[in-house]
Order: sequence, then structure tokens, then C-alpha cells
Amino acid sequence: MPKIIADHVERDRYYMDYVNTYLERDIRELSLVGKLNQFRDFLVFMAARTSQELRYNEIAGAIGISAPTAREWISILEQSGIIYILRPYYSNITKRLVKTPKVYFMDTGLAAYLCRWPNAETLENGAMDGAFLETYVVSELVKNYYNAGKPIDLYYYRDIDKKEINLLVAKADCLYPIEIKKSKTPEHADKNFHVLKKFGLEIKPGLILCLCDEIIPYNRDSYYCPVHVI
Repeated sequence: MPKIIADHVERDRYYMDYVNTYLERDIRELSLVGKLNQFRDFLVFMAARTSQELRYNEIAGAIGISAPTAREWISILEQSGIIYILRPYYSNITKRLVKTPKVYFMDTGLAAYLCRWPNAETLENGAMDGAFLETYVVSELVKNYYNAGKPIDLYYYRDIDKKEINLLVAKADCLYPIEIKKSKTPEHADKNFHVLKKFGLEIKPGLILCLCDEIIPYNRDSYYCPVHVI
């Protein structure tokens, strides 16, 4: 088992050592980043924006770097497995989709440490609770694909009318919509699933990943599904 579990290492010390090692060894080897303190600020900034849209100009302005540097540093985080970039789903039949990707930390513990959330209880009642639940779901699904040795077929949907679906699993001729809700029995969670009909593909029954206790039908076309089953 990892040392943090086997030896009950104190969380903050574990992640402090992890971040220091990442910055001082891995980052230097990957890109020879000269301004490690600035890169640390960048890392914190990105953790605070997990599950949000990836906007390079915003990052550059906040950290005081150029947009090309922001792109380079994002690439470093992605290549080293710190973040996952979720692409929007779109096709040639429509130009109404926002094509900006979203970013997710692959380790919610690391993201919580960087954002200075001291414990799970504080985070659960804080302003980022929904963002962290969404981050957890996306990161776990991505890890499932990695462990199975399969290409990742995950996307998200958002159009100019602000209709959004948290996740889409896209196969050759069908789509599986997924919503993520921090509630036991969320209402109207599948309200945007119908917009997928425009793609002319088969729309499979959707999942509403939430805090329910078991998989139960929500209606004819979607199911409540406990987050813990992923």
C-alpha cells in the first residue's frame, strides 16, 4: 500500500513533500522551468479551478506569465499526470458548441491541499464541494480507462444556449450522457439530455451520478447511480 496509508503519514506533510519533489526534480527535468516559485503559484491557481474551463489568457494574467508559457506549463501538468484535459464534444453538423476544454486534477487530495482545505468536512461544506465531486468522478473514470488499457471516450457538452451535460461517453454510433450532482435525489438532472438528438446518434440511457444508495430508475431514459460504484 502507499506509504500515506500503510504508515498513516500526516496529510499536509505528505503533500508538502510531494509538491516539493515534483517541483524540484520532475519539473526541472521536464522543462527546466526557471521560476519555480511562480510555477508553484500556477499549480495552486490550477487546483482552485479544477472542473472549470481552461482559459490560457486568464491563467497568464493571474500568474504574470505569457499565454504561450501558460500553454507550456499546462502541457507539463498534463504530461506528468497531474491534470486531465476534458475536451468538448462536437461534430461538423453544428457550430453551436463551445470548444473550450475543461481541466481536472487527477488527485483530489493534492488539489485540496493546494487550495488549503484542511479536511473533508470543511471541503464538503465549502464553496468548491461540487467542483471536487465532479473532479473525483472524472478522475476515477479516467483511471478506469487507463487501468483497462482502453482509449478514453469521455467528453463534455455545452452550447451557446448554456445547455450543459457534465460527461458524455462517445462510441462509434451512440452517446451515453452522465450528470454529476451532489444530492441524494436530484430533480431534473437529465433536463439537457434531449439536446443530443441533434447529432443523429443513438442516445443510450443516461446516468445521474449522485449520493443515492443504489442504482434506481429515474425515468424511462435515465437512472440514479451512486457515485461510489465508479
